[in-house]
Amino acid sequence: MVYLTTMTFGRRYALGLLFLGDLVVFCFSLILTLLLRYGGVPNEEIVRAYVGAFSVLFLVWLLVFYMAGLYSKQVLLYHSSVPQVILRTQIFNIVLAALLFFFAPGIGIAPKTSLAIYLVISLLCIFMWRLWVFPKLSKPVVRERAALLGQGPEVEEFVEEVNRNPRYPLEFVLVEKPATLIVDQFDAFAQELIEKRVTLIVVDSEHETTRSLLPAIYRLTVSDTRFQYADFHQLYEEVFDRVPLSLLRYDWFLKNITLPKNDVYAFTKRAIDIAGALVMGAITVLITPLLYILMRIEGPGPLFIAQDRLGQDGVRIKVYKFRSMRHNNSASREWTTEEKQKNPITAVGGVLRKSSLDEFPQFINILKGEMSLIGPRNDIEGLGLRLAEELPYYNVRYVVKPGLTGWAQISQKYEQGNISPQSIEETKVRLAYDFYYIKHRSTALDLVIGLKTVKRMLFRVSSW
Repeated sequence: MVYLTTMTFGRRYALGLLFLGDLVVFCFSLILTLLLRYGGVPNEEIVRAYVGAFSVLFLVWLLVFYMAGLYSKQVLLYHSSVPQVILRTQIFNIVLAALLFFFAPGIGIAPKTSLAIYLVISLLCIFMWRLWVFPKLSKPVVRERAALLGQGPEVEEFVEEVNRNPRYPLEFVLVEKPATLIVDQFDAFAQELIEKRVTLIVVDSEHETTRSLLPAIYRLTVSDTRFQYADFHQLYEEVFDRVPLSLLRYDWFLKNITLPKNDVYAFTKRAIDIAGALVMGAITVLITPLLYILMRIEGPGPLFIAQDRLGQDGVRIKVYKFRSMRHNNSASREWTTEEKQKNPITAVGGVLRKSSLDEFPQFINILKGEMSLIGPRNDIEGLGLRLAEELPYYNVRYVVKPGLTGWAQISQKYEQGNISPQSIEETKVRLAYDFYYIKHRSTALDLVIGLKTVKRMLFRVSSW
């Protein structure tokens, strides 16, 4: 457990360093811009005007960086997609600045030349900071040598992910299947740990074949100060932000998927739901006349549809949407890609889906208390029943209210550009994210999901 805390703290330190570095880069870029724009140090009045305007912009820009995923865990580990995300995000930030300077009253600076200079300088500085300086400062000096006691596809996935990326603070030099170890021969395993200079033992304590070894593991990690113990399930969640689905048993659900009474969280969540639903309702009212005209031009069919979906505790609810497909089939047991072959998406519907506006009439369901803004995405009844037949524990995801968006929607990547699972395997991954959300749900996590959902609506990118 000590190691898990250290690993989490190290990530928070790196993200904090990244945040402060971005702020310093923004400020430094402004200084260079003023020096170039005015051919030297400008007078105090000009400096005061720029600092007043840009200080507000810096806060907005940092929020946009966060929404664009530039403070996510992936940024610490992978850099291949970062340059294009930074480019798009910073151009978007400059557009926001232009709108502020041109339309906000009382800003006494000439922005055109300054913004052009600032865009070039800030991009160069951000690229240098994020792609060269920060990786050198945040990379672990020494990776801890670890052993893993467990088996299964998630164990293999975890080991591959950690070992192939040197930015993780550990590497696995020994992986042992519990079924191959015998308690009487545990001393030989302990000797191998010493020979390979292992200092951390990660154990899948939930695996049935591991339980007989737990007393020996306990004696080893308690009596010998060279070894630390870490739970595989917690480290897996730390790395992937989802639970190891195939390793779950009923005792895991009893310990983690419970509903302790939290009046503060429940009240806050409901208040945010109502406020968000009112905004969605206002937008729905404003765009309905235009959508009615466009749909009439495109062809016959209703403006709204009502689908039978599964709500909290698996109760059937009527969910309202703008129609995006030629027909409404709320009893379908098919994936979206299968359904589109005989029930294609309309031209207007395609725009509605890309912008997520087709979901806005569900403000009615949120006001009624049947849904939340944030929660596991609910299924059309027919498909939901099919998935419950094929996947163990599937209905546990309905222990909380379903939401318009959720942890899976902002975390999971789907094949072929789809926006929802199109196979049992993809649904298993979504379920792993759903269980993670149910276990860790809080106002802070809901806020993260909400901001990243807005980002996806604006940028329409996958996990960035």
